[in-house]
Amino acid sequence: MHNLARKAYSDVTSRTATDKQIEYALFSDITNALKDVAAQDMPPPAVWAEAIDRNLQLWLALSVDLLNPDNRLDPQLRRGLLNLGEMVRRISHRVLSGETDLTEIIEINEAIMAGLSGDPGSGLAGVAA
Repeated sequence: MHNLARKAYSDVTSRTATDKQIEYALFSDITNALKDVAAQDMPPPAVWAEAIDRNLQLWLALSVDLLNPDNRLDPQLRRGLLNLGEMVRRISHRVLSGETDLTEIIEINEAIMAGLSGDPGSGLAGVAA
């Protein structure tokens, strides 16, 4: 019986996603929604506003986590990510006011996804400061 329980637990933990995998999946889902909106000539305002809002909510949740004193990320990385979150917020407001498009937000999210996937070559080098 004990071995059966151990095997069941092992099966569940092997199927359980890591924090990075969950974060990657969230960024991927939201970034794909932003790309879908960006690919449309005239997306309904509610559709692109919802995609931007979901992205802002993701960055807000990330920022709250980064500000938590128990967060174990390197302090310099935390500051950099918080700065990116603020940049995403500013760009989002410019997008909503019609001053720019979603390109920069998508690039930032893709750079984060590259970092989460462990691809050091992609990183944030291509993201505008």
